[in-house]
Amino acid sequence: MAKIRYLESILEGPFGRQPDAAEEKEALDAYSQTVTAVADILLPSVASLKVTRKVRGGRVMNGAGSAVVITPDGFLLTSAHVVSGSDGGSAAFVDGREFDFEVVGVDVLSDLAVIRAQADDLHAAVLGNADVLRAGQLVVAVGNPLGFSGSITTGVVSALGRSFHTRPDAPGSIVENVIQTDAALNPGNSGGALADSRARVVGINTAVAGIGLGLAVPVNATTRRIIAALMSEGRFRRAYLGIVGGPRPLPPKMAREVQREAGVEVVEVIPGSPAALAGLKPEDLILDLEGVPVSTAGDLQRLMAGEAIGLAMKVRVLRGGRVQELTVEPAELQQ
Repeated sequence: MAKIRYLESILEGPFGRQPDAAEEKEALDAYSQTVTAVADILLPSVASLKVTRKVRGGRVMNGAGSAVVITPDGFLLTSAHVVSGSDGGSAAFVDGREFDFEVVGVDVLSDLAVIRAQADDLHAAVLGNADVLRAGQLVVAVGNPLGFSGSITTGVVSALGRSFHTRPDAPGSIVENVIQTDAALNPGNSGGALADSRARVVGINTAVAGIGLGLAVPVNATTRRIIAALMSEGRFRRAYLGIVGGPRPLPPKMAREVQREAGVEVVEVIPGSPAALAGLKPEDLILDLEGVPVSTAGDLQRLMAGEAIGLAMKVRVLRGGRVQELTVEPAELQQ
């Protein structure tokens, strides 16, 4: 009997008792207030796109998606696949206004595009930083799924650091640090905003990967550079080496000798590529490029900015147990 009373006391204590109605209402209200506040801020900044594509015999409206306003004078950010093959269309907002837009720049490899609407008084969203997100964090998706404009769904960050192949047939077509979320995404959400609890846009929804699984391109320092280039030049230039490789840890003794814990093992060298011309070979282990340590393919990709095109760069490799230094000149990656 004493044991039963003890168990009952635990269940009635602060950790075991059921919350009363007031506590449940308070928790629900806090959640609802956060989501509704995000909706109030972001809904005016997310457009529903109707995309015009050229066809034989004329022009038809045969595409749809979402876009996020990033400047008051008409620049919007969307997914590249939403406007692929198009030169314009119309963007409608929740206040009933609708504007024609033109495609300013497309970057297929990041699945990002910039369009410009014929307006000068739009409500620009605030861009955040996806690099500070944590798994389990609340996120809110704003878009126009299945043609239902101004839709809000919520969820959490399910995982971070995913990789997403935008074009499996193209080298370098991997978006790193993709955000995985369980916020419901459907066709039409692509190009819409994924926001944190302070209504800062931390991602652009890009794909429905499965039931309860959505992916978003992160908004961070890398994608900000892509956005700026698309706005000013209409494209984003990338360099490439021309290798296929993957991460490989070094044995402890060798790691101490070369002062690197891991590197990128070269599995394949594309004939005629900058890597081939530099003398890189399969089974080489790339330790660093211009003194910057590399341990994953993503590390190499981040160093392949437009400024690296045609630049003679020192690459240090481990070959046959010995460190060698080669010189490589990255070429421009053609999309």
